[in-house]
Amino acid sequence: MSDLPVLERLSIRRLLLAPKGVREPHWHANAHELGYCLHGEHLVTIASNGEARNSFVISAGEMFFVPSGALHHVENIGTQEGEIILGFSHESPEDFSLSGTFGCFSDAVLGNSFGLPASDFANLKRTRQNTEIGHRTTAAVIEVQDKENNPYKYSIEAALPQRNSEAGTARTALAKLWPALQNIAMFSVDLTNQGMRELHWHPETAEMGYIAKGKGRMTIVSPDGSADTFEMNQGDVYFIPRAYPHHFEDIGDGDLKLLVFFDQVSPGDIGVRTAVGCYSRDVLAATFKVEPSALPRFPFTDEDPLLVPRINPIDPLTKS
Repeated sequence: MSDLPVLERLSIRRLLLAPKGVREPHWHANAHELGYCLHGEHLVTIASNGEARNSFVISAGEMFFVPSGALHHVENIGTQEGEIILGFSHESPEDFSLSGTFGCFSDAVLGNSFGLPASDFANLKRTRQNTEIGHRTTAAVIEVQDKENNPYKYSIEAALPQRNSEAGTARTALAKLWPALQNIAMFSVDLTNQGMRELHWHPETAEMGYIAKGKGRMTIVSPDGSADTFEMNQGDVYFIPRAYPHHFEDIGDGDLKLLVFFDQVSPGDIGVRTAVGCYSRDVLAATFKVEPSALPRFPFTDEDPLLVPRINPIDPLTKS
């Protein structure tokens, strides 16, 4: 939150795990978690209400969801460094870890909880500081069922894109496709070097994105009429408050990939192409204080394209 004070209802973390690295079992008291694997192979285990247990393997292009309060861990079971982008449904997720929690209780309390004598915990080193990232000394044992489908796992890049054109593709992780989701969703957007996300906004929906590849440019308009235009490179993040108009486009030599998180399971979306088509030319002329003849010949479309080809030259970057 301190890195980007404007955040509301969303935040992002980047998790890197070396081979045999373990993000210890932990939970988030005030946030759901939605993860996207960029690199590597990982085992995710979720312990939720009662005796419910879900364990599965995720690889590059796959996602997982963890409900708020559910104990979960992630470990790298591959031979290369793992990288996961984690989206949260709160600007300041509260973390509890198994190691730090155990450190707050006596041997007697832990012994009673497990039906064991207090002496069994005498050699278990504990502090109130969370381990957070640990390291296995042996390779993980992967069970057959860990590689099967799971309600908390979604292979987004294997799914058919909801939008596919010369401008790029957009794949979505929404509640209608992934019923496990709560209060968060994500788009995986791949723009070609001639692609642009049209001018649009999201009613009652905030947006936060991570640049996974390439170079882009974004403009965000604020209620006071000011506009912020900036370039985005791999590893950058951005945040857009609810219903603020914005656009982004690829300005690099290659493709631009964004992981776009939303604070709703079914994000609202209004694109300028279909929105303008809802009004007569006379209304538009009055809006822009021109004669109807001065208006462009706006195309009529009954389905918003989402992604559009950039048929005009890239604007020079100027200070807002």
